[in-house]
Amino acid sequence: MLKIENLKFSHPGQKTPLIYNLVLHPGKTGNFNGPSGCGKSTLLDLIAGFLQPTSGKIMLDGKDIVGLEPEQRPVSILFQSDNLFDHLSVRKNLQLGLAKNPDTKVSTIQNVLEQVGLTEFIDRPASSLSGGQKQRIALARTLLANQSILLLDEPYSSLDKINADKMRQLVEQLTIENNWHTLIVSHLAEDEKQAKSLP
Repeated sequence: MLKIENLKFSHPGQKTPLIYNLVLHPGKTGNFNGPSGCGKSTLLDLIAGFLQPTSGKIMLDGKDIVGLEPEQRPVSILFQSDNLFDHLSVRKNLQLGLAKNPDTKVSTIQNVLEQVGLTEFIDRPASSLSGGQKQRIALARTLLANQSILLLDEPYSSLDKINADKMRQLVEQLTIENNWHTLIVSHLAEDEKQAKSLP
């Protein structure tokens, strides 16, 4: 279980601190909706370890992970920007994203590309992809990391409705199958409907 207890953080010049509390069970998808500037992406950065809270706990299965470096945390994160290397192929972009899961087999990479509907693009340079295709490849890379905590920041915003719905179903399916704790930051009403256990 992922449990965040009175986690506090203040950006420079911010008078009132952001305070987070949530419980997310394994195999469940939670959604964090809200207006711009309310601290949605900040929460993901705190869980991933890119920001340090002033106080509070991030408990995963009873262990506080606040003191761990980002690379030590069982977290995979998809940022709002796809962060692909345009000069590299899709295959190499996926391989570079597997630092936390280096033993991933080639067949697993091919399988996740099939799941996001982009198998035929495996050897194409990322620069040749559309914005929506890049977003799906970035999502595939995040899913391949196969970490206990999956953090997705506006993962479907650049996708058309058909592909967005497919990717929502895929994320929910894999979350259940792998007992991930999945937290999605989004402004889309469709993502709010997907939330299962975020209080």
